[in-house]
Amino acid sequence: MIRLAATAIALALTAPAAMAPSHAQEAQTIEGIVAIVNDQPISYSDVRQRASLLLLTLGAQRPTPEQQQQIAAQALDELIDEKLQLQEAAEYEVEISQEDINRSIEDMARQSGLDRETLIGVLRQANVDPQSLEAQMRAEIAWRRIMGGLYGSRIRISSNQIDERLKRLEAASQETQYRLGEIFLYTANETEKQQALQGASTIIEQLQNGAPFEVAAERFSSAPTAATGGDMGFVSLEDVDPAVAEVVRSMDEAGLSAPIAVENGVYIIEYRGKRDPSETFTVVDMVRLAVGNNSEEDLLAATAAASDCETAREVASNDPNLDASDLSDVRLSDLGPEAQAMIDAVEIGGHTDIMAMGGSLGVMYLCNREQSGDTLPTRDQIEDQLYGRQLNMISQRELRNLRREATIIQRGS
Repeated sequence: MIRLAATAIALALTAPAAMAPSHAQEAQTIEGIVAIVNDQPISYSDVRQRASLLLLTLGAQRPTPEQQQQIAAQALDELIDEKLQLQEAAEYEVEISQEDINRSIEDMARQSGLDRETLIGVLRQANVDPQSLEAQMRAEIAWRRIMGGLYGSRIRISSNQIDERLKRLEAASQETQYRLGEIFLYTANETEKQQALQGASTIIEQLQNGAPFEVAAERFSSAPTAATGGDMGFVSLEDVDPAVAEVVRSMDEAGLSAPIAVENGVYIIEYRGKRDPSETFTVVDMVRLAVGNNSEEDLLAATAAASDCETAREVASNDPNLDASDLSDVRLSDLGPEAQAMIDAVEIGGHTDIMAMGGSLGVMYLCNREQSGDTLPTRDQIEDQLYGRQLNMISQRELRNLRREATIIQRGS
């Protein structure tokens, strides 16, 4: 790892007039640098651009200077990580093409219901340089490839690990459980913690204004659950930090906690509800069969030809006017009263009466129904969860190691 930061600063301070048109421009250049990471500078402009991008991600229409300042520490942290990730990519000769970046931006736009050009237009309207997004994408892709190449094939999830996880889930189902979401801002020292508390307040403000919690968790959280939008599922309070448990106990309604300071960071918790041990619920698997032209006659003909879920799928596959969608592990209580009543009246393999669904007419075929106090994940699902969490933890550990080994000089430090 190259460590030339001190040399770079010395050159900037002692550069002769031949290397810079004027002392004023030289002073402006020095003033414009907020950090140097292994001889690579990060400017105040970079931080402002990234802060605006982060705020835009959270739904802020036109980020204000005050909002940018409140989240500047998180923006700088992200930029430092990206410098380290790209430096590591250079060492491993990992090349990211413009096509790779464009594809990632197109995917991001599609998830927001936009095309690439519209997304770029939204960024420019908010005074965000699209290059800030491209830089972020380049680092993310490179780091993902490095981690997958170095560690992806080494991670082995044993049957014993899966068995242990299942036992813990079964035991937890006998206790009061809380459905929580988490955003964890990791900090290495008290100064960073104070900055994280300020940043957490800004994130909460944007969440209260309608920003999706899942998006905020993916962008900001250092917890393994970041990969799943911060969703912790149902957990027992014994499994969370005592400071978090204390706050959750005091929450009666769905909502957000204030920032919670713990030993190595700051939590934002989204309380989504709780479940008593005795609580049971009905879970159903269904196939939704819908007709594109809203013709009851065509739909009745289709239901006459389809006697169960499997044949409903077959009928739809042979008729472009029909669409069959699988709906698995649906809690009956999550549906509206009318839909609950209709599905309650149906036997396995049967279908409901015709109903309006998402702007089209359709019926629901009932494939399976079961009563449960907890829907435990399958062994394959647990294996995927453990693999993803382990790879995420390795990624976070390696990034922290790079930070420790790097020469990082920040203004004021």
